[in-house]
Amino acid sequence: MPENELMEQVSCRIPINCAGMRLDQVLAELLPAFSRSRLQHWIRSGDLQIDGRMVRPRERVLGGEMVSGALSLPTATEDQAQNIPLAIIFEDAEIIVLNKPAGLVTHPAVGNLDGTLVNGLLHHAPELANLPRAGLVHRLDKDTSGLLVVARTLRAHTELVRQLQARTIEREYEAVVNGVIVAGGTVNAPLGRHPVDRKRMAVVANGKPAVTHYRVLQRFGNHTHLQVKLETGRTHQIRVHLTHIRHPLVGDSVYGGRARIPAGLSESALRVITDFRRQALHAARLGLTHPGSGQRLYWNAPLPNDLEGLLATLREKTSRRYDEGTCGFQPPFYLSRLARTSAG
Repeated sequence: MPENELMEQVSCRIPINCAGMRLDQVLAELLPAFSRSRLQHWIRSGDLQIDGRMVRPRERVLGGEMVSGALSLPTATEDQAQNIPLAIIFEDAEIIVLNKPAGLVTHPAVGNLDGTLVNGLLHHAPELANLPRAGLVHRLDKDTSGLLVVARTLRAHTELVRQLQARTIEREYEAVVNGVIVAGGTVNAPLGRHPVDRKRMAVVANGKPAVTHYRVLQRFGNHTHLQVKLETGRTHQIRVHLTHIRHPLVGDSVYGGRARIPAGLSESALRVITDFRRQALHAARLGLTHPGSGQRLYWNAPLPNDLEGLLATLREKTSRRYDEGTCGFQPPFYLSRLARTSAG
């Protein structure tokens, strides 16, 4: 083995419900820390085998097969270490938990080759250069703020990816959406690439399973403050699912979330809403089992100032509207509608 490589032992069983899928597609789901092209290379080279035999990436699986192999990993990333301030809220020898600000890209890509979270992590902990994706276990969109966990060792990375696949990592968000949502619910709709705009995601019949739970924290005249919990973690999942139920995130220009402006706002309040130029989404809570100690741990990240300001403006306007009503009481809209129906 070359000196600039590490070896990782992999052993997992293909779920029965994957029967009929291509092997490389299944492994992309089971081993999300690695790119599809790298997985295909390992399959062709025999580094990854199925039930002890060499196979082809396009082979269809039956379900229940055992995947095993010793994978060679490069020990250096081409990404540069940069001194970027990081809001670290927990750190030990195994993991780093941090609060990502809105506007910070998670990892380098075309258009953002540096100045990313990964560049800052490599400066803070140079050993992350030895890990897949610099230890990142999951991601947040550029304009989503909140909690992320990063593994500091290969063993921790493998274990956290396993927890992510088993859906035992808890991720809760707070969001502000357009429109009034009466009650909480669940969106169960598969996601895939948009058939026309490949940079966007969409609800598509042949997409990957995606489940999002939400509950109402507070209703305003034209908006709703939600708590959102992910069961799966697809790209843009919350943004697409909330748009799918016709309540897009405030500020989400990609998925149609331009804020609805309540009547009678002051100039300063109007500015708070119209100047909110990112999706109103914050990863507020994170829970996982520590990969070293086995202890269940939870973290919370307070809402950033821009989101707090948006909610304060909406609360102020809603409170003023209620005070101007009869005796300061405003019945829920569904009770008002029921009364009108009965009277008719």
